[in-house]
Amino acid sequence: MKPTRILRALVCLIALAHAALAAGDITALTNIAYKSGDNLSDYERERCKLDLYLPTNTAFSTFVWFHGGGLTGGSNEDISTTGIARSFAQQEDIAVVAPNYRLSPKVNFPAYVEDAAAAVAWTFAHIAEHGGDTNKIFIGGISAGGYLTSILGMNPAHLKKAGVDRDAIAGLIPVSGQMVTHFTIRKERGLATNNVTADEAAPIFYLNASVPPMLVIMGDHDWPGRLEENEYFVAMEKVTGNKRISLLKVADRTHGTIAGKIPESHDPSRDAILKFVRDGILP
Repeated sequence: MKPTRILRALVCLIALAHAALAAGDITALTNIAYKSGDNLSDYERERCKLDLYLPTNTAFSTFVWFHGGGLTGGSNEDISTTGIARSFAQQEDIAVVAPNYRLSPKVNFPAYVEDAAAAVAWTFAHIAEHGGDTNKIFIGGISAGGYLTSILGMNPAHLKKAGVDRDAIAGLIPVSGQMVTHFTIRKERGLATNNVTADEAAPIFYLNASVPPMLVIMGDHDWPGRLEENEYFVAMEKVTGNKRISLLKVADRTHGTIAGKIPESHDPSRDAILKFVRDGILP
């Protein structure tokens, strides 16, 4: 190849590289252990890891996103999680932390909640090393991840045990979460799936006005009773005097599609999350 052609090729490669950065290039760091110590079980060493999706800018906000799966399955490699993580990191001012956590029946409540709290604690301890602002850490998740988000936000004891002050959380974004005692926890206790309970494992058990700002997202065609459950939770939080909570009901969304659509441009959930994370604005 002649020198002029080599030069042109190099110029093209540089232009493509700059175009990729302008489009929102990201860095993904995978399989980071968020728990350590000689007393960890093999299962903890396997599951207690997270992926970190970093934007191009620094001083960014961070969105800790917990996957769904009924507390019995799921992974941070699920397509909805990776899609959300990459699409938000490509905004250039939001990082995403995507943890795994231990699952039932290998562990029972509150083990997976403790894992979720440990992942949040790791974020507070380490995100500044990557350019993040520790005053702008949000927690969210879909379905079981929405439950984990809500129980961490409503009961400060789990975060406190992990070394995190609940008041340091910038905001909570549960999507299609369970506000009563999760059905898998009921199963662990030998209760029927439809034996609805609201005890110390239920976010609604801890109603109070001092929780971090909260954006609750639901589809209008979710599982029977799930939308109404979240509507009641938000209504009762408002009864306590909480003025920093809002429910967004998205039309034509099911339990399966509500998170899957978030990576899409102009999705109502996506737009609401971006306004909340960037400007603190609730619908």
